Amino acid sequence: MTDQTAQSSAAHDIVAEADTGARNPGGWQARLFIGICIVWSLFQLYIASRLPGMLAQSTGISFFAHLVTQARFIHLAFALTLATLAFPLYKGAPTDRIPWYDWVLVALALVSTLYLIVFRIEIAGRPGLWTPADITISAIGLIVLLISVYRSLGLPLVVIASIFILFTFFGGYSAWVRNLTNFGGASLSKALGHYWMQTEGVFGVALGVSTTMIYLFVLFGALLDRAGGGNWFIKVAIALLGALRGGPAKAAVLSSMMTGMISGSSIANTVTTGTFTIPLMKRIGFPAEKAGAVEVASSTNGQLTPPVMGAAAFLMVEYVNIPYIDVVKHAFLPAVISYIALLYIVHLESLKMGLQGLEKEGRKIGVLRIVLLMLTGFLGLAAITFLVAMLRSALDPILGDGSVYISVLLLGVAYIALVWVAARYPDIEVDDPESQPVAPRLTPTLIGGLYFALPIFVLVWNLMVSTDTLDRLSPALSAFWATIAMIFISLTHRPLKAIFRGQTVGNELVEGFGDFIQGLIAGARNMIGIGVATGAAGLIVGTISLTGAHQVIGQVIETVSGGNLMVLLFLVAVLSLILGMGLPTTANYIVVSSLMAPVIVSVGAQAGLVVPLIAVHMFVFYFGILADDTPPVGLAAYAAAAISRGDPIMTGVQGFMYDIRTALLPFLFIFNTDLLLINVGFFHAILVFCVSLVAMLLFAAATQGYFFAKSRIWESAVLLLIAFMLFRPGFFLDQIDDPYVHYTGPAGLEAASELEDGAPIRMVVTGPDFDSGKERSTTILVRAAGGDAEAALLDKGLMLLPEGDQMLLEEPMFGTQFFDKLANNYDFYGDTPVIIEQFELERDRIPKEIFFIPAFFLLAGIVLIQRRRATQPAF
Repeated sequence: MTDQTAQSSAAHDIVAEADTGARNPGGWQARLFIGICIVWSLFQLYIASRLPGMLAQSTGISFFAHLVTQARFIHLAFALTLATLAFPLYKGAPTDRIPWYDWVLVALALVSTLYLIVFRIEIAGRPGLWTPADITISAIGLIVLLISVYRSLGLPLVVIASIFILFTFFGGYSAWVRNLTNFGGASLSKALGHYWMQTEGVFGVALGVSTTMIYLFVLFGALLDRAGGGNWFIKVAIALLGALRGGPAKAAVLSSMMTGMISGSSIANTVTTGTFTIPLMKRIGFPAEKAGAVEVASSTNGQLTPPVMGAAAFLMVEYVNIPYIDVVKHAFLPAVISYIALLYIVHLESLKMGLQGLEKEGRKIGVLRIVLLMLTGFLGLAAITFLVAMLRSALDPILGDGSVYISVLLLGVAYIALVWVAARYPDIEVDDPESQPVAPRLTPTLIGGLYFALPIFVLVWNLMVSTDTLDRLSPALSAFWATIAMIFISLTHRPLKAIFRGQTVGNELVEGFGDFIQGLIAGARNMIGIGVATGAAGLIVGTISLTGAHQVIGQVIETVSGGNLMVLLFLVAVLSLILGMGLPTTANYIVVSSLMAPVIVSVGAQAGLVVPLIAVHMFVFYFGILADDTPPVGLAAYAAAAISRGDPIMTGVQGFMYDIRTALLPFLFIFNTDLLLINVGFFHAILVFCVSLVAMLLFAAATQGYFFAKSRIWESAVLLLIAFMLFRPGFFLDQIDDPYVHYTGPAGLEAASELEDGAPIRMVVTGPDFDSGKERSTTILVRAAGGDAEAALLDKGLMLLPEGDQMLLEEPMFGTQFFDKLANNYDFYGDTPVIIEQFELERDRIPKEIFFIPAFFLLAGIVLIQRRRATQPAF
């Protein structure tokens, strides 16, 4: 075995231990394991399709439809079974066979989950009145779940979940906790029933999203990779960027972004692309740690990139309660800016080390031509999408639902045409990492696998594109139809190429079917950790809903931060990094958002900062994901180091240094929500993108200590100042001109009534705390509507009563927007009233963008100074 092969094998072993399972039994055990994987994938496709309803209707047997309603229980049953079979229980446990005690655990897993299906009617008839059998089954289920989490994900999530379970039982013994949460502890029966027998705990929203959406996206990615789509992404990136200065590193960034968008694991993404890109980076001169760090930073950021975001986007839809398309819109700009900045960091590293790119087959492609090619491709795709949408709009009034068949026909024609063109070129083979590295020609590489882009087009179309007469599909249905398209391509692209080349079809049919089966198996194995993790994360969410535990964490963080918002955000960032260590993307987001997001919202409002909920969730999500490359746990760094033969800790440190730009973004969009395109028009969005991109590139140059030449300390400081002025121009304007006009009492309500529709009305609410009786303040935001501020407030459940020069606030109506935020925190029935202390209405001021002018003048000065010292071309 060669050194490179050994390194790649070690990296894949890390992925197996962390994601897919390190055990590979033989004989009938292997066949059983593979069969379970295939059945799980087929089951997920079945429940996502219309087949259950059709079969139930045609046969009159309700069982087919009940499988859909009971899907969460079956989903977890599969996950627990495969976790037990795929992952050894302890380090010395056998990996070539399944020991007897694991069969016992499998039986217990099946009993505890299928019990909920078999006795579903009886359980529904006794909510909260759990029998001894219910409690026994619940206890067994929780134990098997925690064991499965331990063996598939390690200790971190087990420890976190166990702490919350212990809090449920023993938290009520603390007088401080009782005063803060009004929770006096839970009995064994109540807690276990809450966790297992209801949909408030293990079988809650997280597992539901895993069942209906995440699995399909993971399966889609597995089928795409197995059919050759992942390798095509890598080869296109190398063909496009490989010949540039530091080209393999830039190709690693681009390919990791493309594969990371649909990947549920930054660790697997690191190995998939890193197996080829890390050796190439080392060959052109990158040190082992930096080569691994580039791949780690690229793969980690792939989880932040829409449209899929490691499947966390679909959880955000549930938790933030906004449409999916809005999640994509808000996540788009930071992700693109972050990736372009990483490309620039790689370029600066190459300049500092004087590196070149790969040899190129044919003529080299210049930077300007690459930009034009990418822009042309984007505009071409946009034009095709627009034409298809117009065609559907024209045909829909005539054909009704039948217009979809025209779209499928066009898709089929496009597929056959693209395969016919691809058949004229050699197949895109997987390169040997030890061969002499050469950047392939772009045209044959791109065209040779362009049909792999069709299922992605189907996915994005269904998720994001709509016309006046056609609604977007749900994420689950979008993933289903994209997966069906991917299955069709997996089965047919090889035999079709053989037909077009005049070759025999038999072997190609067999290989295509083999790719399909292996994709089903890989999808199931990739979902094991996610399935059990979302179940375990439900324990945390269930504890919060039962006890209000997040209030305790919020109180601790608020006390430590002293109410200082920047200190609070820093503490939340650190805790999100800690909580995210060793967790897959989805579980990571569930944990950090459940615990940390309410803290930012609450303390931020007390400090006068009303942060949109999506910004808060994006903040904690970003830092949770960065845990994948943060020492000492950062598993992605260990996987990359196994390939590069570098030091894993130093690889993680270097990767985090590259990711400082990503860590900066959450702080920025908390204070400047323009970066998330919140209430931003089209042309303003273009301005925000251009200015933010320049700011991020300057920040990258400052942290790398190199711009046009090696930077002096004062030059780096000035670059940081310029970046801050571009990112946060409102900060300087606020120092010289108060952003709000402040009103008190009825005068504030009158002034708010004169605002235009949609204008913000900020109100500072002051009153006695519900628990302590001490006075507390918080800030809420309502949008003006129709020139009647009182009606706009009443529509949100807020009833104001003037009393002298004060404006009293009644308890918000139950179920309205501010009920949870105000009714649970203020004592509306005490002697001291709750009042609107101030109305804060936006003041007419000069545009904050005026501060871009001095920033660009400073930038011009730095450019002129450094250009004189430059010893090599900038590109």
